[in-house]
Amino acid sequence: MSALLLAAPAFAQVPIEQVWINPGFYSLHFDRNKGLEDANYGIGIEWPIDRTFSVTAGAFRNSDRERSHYLGLYVMPFEFHGVKFGAVVGGFDGYPNTNNGGWFAALIPTAAIEGRHWGLNIAIVPSIRNRLYGAISFQLKYRFSDGN
Repeated sequence: MSALLLAAPAFAQVPIEQVWINPGFYSLHFDRNKGLEDANYGIGIEWPIDRTFSVTAGAFRNSDRERSHYLGLYVMPFEFHGVKFGAVVGGFDGYPNTNNGGWFAALIPTAAIEGRHWGLNIAIVPSIRNRLYGAISFQLKYRFSDGN
């Protein structure tokens, strides 16, 4: 949390037009026999601090069909042929088998493809036995400006 507070002055330097918005996730679950919800609709934002760091927050209907919230920091230090690689570190809530639906910390490997207006985050959500169902998660995102 202190990293987010230290980054707060950087928000003033990034125009709001460069903020990404998203309608949630599509999660392709590894265990296809559990009857999990793949379409995880919601609303989220991703506010870039610079080319490496972005703050993210949102709410969505999770794979257990419960309301979840998230708050995190994308750390994307690597780029290869226009694809950024790194992870998102943060917290989630709303999963009934993890902390009785309370908040928990997560580190999720992520890749991002970003164009002028459209982008796609691809994350590998690890399976945690009897707590969290693993998936490859796709998050389509949009921004109103051209990102410059």
